[in-house]
Amino acid sequence: MVKETKYYDLLDVAPDATDAELKKAYRKKALRLHPDKGGDPELFKEVTHAYEILSDPEKRKIYDARGEAGLSEQGGMGGMDPQDLFSQLFGGAGGFFGGGGRPSGPRKTKDLVHRVSVTLEELYKGKTTKLALTRNIICTKCKGRGGKEGANRSCTTCAGRGIRVTLRQMGPMIQQIQTTCDECNGTGEIIQAKDRCSNCKGKKVVPEKKLLEVHIDKGMKGGQTIYFRGESDQAPGAEPGDVVIVVDEKPHERFKRQEYDLITEVEIDLLTALGGGQFAIHHLDDRALIVHLEPGIVIKHGDLKVIPGQGMPSQRHHEPGDLYIKISVRFPDTINTESITQLERALPPRNTIEKFDKKVVLEEVIMSDADSRQRRGMYNNHDESMEDEHDEGRVQCANQ
Repeated sequence: MVKETKYYDLLDVAPDATDAELKKAYRKKALRLHPDKGGDPELFKEVTHAYEILSDPEKRKIYDARGEAGLSEQGGMGGMDPQDLFSQLFGGAGGFFGGGGRPSGPRKTKDLVHRVSVTLEELYKGKTTKLALTRNIICTKCKGRGGKEGANRSCTTCAGRGIRVTLRQMGPMIQQIQTTCDECNGTGEIIQAKDRCSNCKGKKVVPEKKLLEVHIDKGMKGGQTIYFRGESDQAPGAEPGDVVIVVDEKPHERFKRQEYDLITEVEIDLLTALGGGQFAIHHLDDRALIVHLEPGIVIKHGDLKVIPGQGMPSQRHHEPGDLYIKISVRFPDTINTESITQLERALPPRNTIEKFDKKVVLEEVIMSDADSRQRRGMYNNHDESMEDEHDEGRVQCANQ
């Protein structure tokens, strides 16, 4: 004689129903009650849980003899996610409701992401650094159960799912809202305080400090990632995620990076620009590049030069890019008038003054340096004038 019939009643079958009859009854009710079809989520969970128990010969035998209390004593009240069981029977919910179904494979914990700031020198030479992190690992004392063996009880509030689903009417539409169950904190299980593990306090995991050795390879770029597979948090019934290291490249005061090329700016004096000489570039390692400028080759202000093979190393083969040099020429503030004759002999002749008609009155004037206020006002007026010209151009185009 069957002690309880609640699960049979949920499926609308007799206590002596065959496995085929149970499966047929569940398919019929689950399709009607599924939340994606506007059904009752709580009733869908109850029906699915009932089928999970009755479709298992051992659990059905215990239920028939001793009811839900017997299942609790045997630790058989827990179960799989109702959506997972539904997907197993129907080949994925997407076949009926347009969704993609649940992803296959075991659940994974979240990845832990850490950012590591490195200098351009460290990316040029390579670096090994150590990163200390704290992660959760499965409690060894209770082996991830959270308490004494058999002390775990399925949360009745969420039916062991760890989440609660509520429906909200939004005009003609029904919105399904999923929240973490506050009764079991998303674990799907309830453990009495007296039965909880003294080491993890029922949490099933404990914190652990871990030291990772991070290798920054030569030529790496800002934004690149380094993975430590399976080193994230552990959780019962789940695969650990990864620890992801994100490389942050710090700005450099002397060099700018463009892929595997480097760009730097160098200021030289007028004599070196005209008559040759040397200047030095302190590189990203323990070297200084001495650059020779040949006499007779004039370097102009704003020239861009290149030194092949002195850029950043490529990450894979460590083949270097190029070093580009933007040159600015520093002019002297004054010059000895006695040297002008020598300059006239060395430099090309001056440009001749423009010839004017006899009617034009020639007036000699003297220039002086504009102060900062005058400079600022001049540049502002110039910018406004340019904007006005652009605006007028746009109006004319619009009126054509």
